[in-house]
Amino acid sequence: MKDPRSGNIASGTPHETGGTLQQDSTILLQKGNVLVINTGSTTTKVGYFTDGVRKFDMKLEHPADEVSRYHDVMDQRDMRHGAILKALKDNDIRLVDIDLVMARGGLFTPVITGVYVVNPDMIEVLATCRDGRHACNLSAILADDIAREVNLAREAEGKSPSFGPCRAYIADPPMADEMLPECRLSGIPEFSRKTLFHALNSRAIVRKYLRTHSLSIDEVTLIVAHMGGGATISLHRNGRVIDTNHGLGGDGPITPERAGACPPFELIDMCFSGKYTKEEIKKKLVGRGGAVAYFGTNSMVDVQRLADSGNELAKTFLKAYVLNISKYIAAMAATADGKVDAILLTGGIAYSDRITSAIRAKVGFVAPVEVYPGEDEINSLAENGYMILSGQTKIHNYNKDHLVEDAP
Repeated sequence: MKDPRSGNIASGTPHETGGTLQQDSTILLQKGNVLVINTGSTTTKVGYFTDGVRKFDMKLEHPADEVSRYHDVMDQRDMRHGAILKALKDNDIRLVDIDLVMARGGLFTPVITGVYVVNPDMIEVLATCRDGRHACNLSAILADDIAREVNLAREAEGKSPSFGPCRAYIADPPMADEMLPECRLSGIPEFSRKTLFHALNSRAIVRKYLRTHSLSIDEVTLIVAHMGGGATISLHRNGRVIDTNHGLGGDGPITPERAGACPPFELIDMCFSGKYTKEEIKKKLVGRGGAVAYFGTNSMVDVQRLADSGNELAKTFLKAYVLNISKYIAAMAATADGKVDAILLTGGIAYSDRITSAIRAKVGFVAPVEVYPGEDEINSLAENGYMILSGQTKIHNYNKDHLVEDAP
């Protein structure tokens, strides 16, 4: 089910070198050197591209004993910074040659989809974890640190950059919110529905679909179902994501390790049973829910093997998974008044023909279904980087208090 080309990368080893970025035909310029940084819980992924060609792609492992020395994930800034600089040195990449640094978007609001330059407001919100605590918050901070070092190194050598000062950017942050007002409203006034979805990969898949069919973004309405450890279903209309689910907040389908939407009364009873702490309840929803809760594995390959061996519960779970994903796709179709041009299935689980075929059978009446298995965040970020260097995308400025686009 998992494409071997996208398997785990050994620590400190290059991956998928020499690949050329596939970009929109309107992007004529793929010149320059782009560094990409993507921080995860125990890894830092680094990619480097020259004139659109991936020169190296590394996953820097941070062993548990190393990570455990830090009280908070944000305290790992210097450690990860040093690891990135070492990776660049080991691959003969000079700081002065880097034209732009792209980073994975962290947890910060208010934002919409698109490209943002890293600025002081963004650094403050990420560093303080105002809108959420996760290792991804380090990406933009580290990118900004390195961009500053690039400029200092250039100044010391007297080098004139081809694209001006090196800057750090993020693209399609996961908390981007372009939902319609009626999609935000919940049944309890004290809280509203919020977004947290696979914005980066979903938007990259939309661009790939548009290239394949020679369409422009303002011509289509698409539903993208990203299926991995988490699952998010998003509705893309005229380039904006007007509805989606919160992939970490219990708002969504069952996944390999997440419970998805739960019966509220039973959940409330569990919370007040005295048997579980707040953190244990959260773990039941995210991390130890879904297939993990039923079978002790977060691998859908394992679940399918169990089903094939005659395990009736595994068979039912697979049907429930397909049904859950399909229900959320159908719900997005309702938001679009049934006017959907295509349904795009992506993420690691999309490598399973068994699952994608079952989903297609349930939602094919809505729109044609196309499959784009896997994800490549490093490549997607680099693609955005070249769109910046070529002047083919709008660059947003982040304000921690309000959307700049909405300001008078």
